[in-house]
Amino acid sequence: MSPHVTTVVAFKTLSLVMGGLVTYFAYRAYRRTEARSLGLLALGFGVVTLGAILAGALDQTGAFDREWALLAESALTAFGFGIILYSLYAE
Repeated sequence: MSPHVTTVVAFKTLSLVMGGLVTYFAYRAYRRTEARSLGLLALGFGVVTLGAILAGALDQTGAFDREWALLAESALTAFGFGIILYSLYAE
């Protein structure tokens, strides 16, 4: 395994841990306050985190071309940020 692959896997793992924690704490805040905007915020961060992990998994398994992994990550990131943006305006 090349050093670049090892570094990418390390960063993807770090993204999973940190994204998971942000999602978890936003969800806990939602459960405590029942504020819809916090629920949407948790969902948005969850989708962004899922995109990063899914892309890493698709890339590492070799089942799909790298372009498909990048497309999946980009689409889920854009969708997740859209949810986060909406959560900032939701009541």
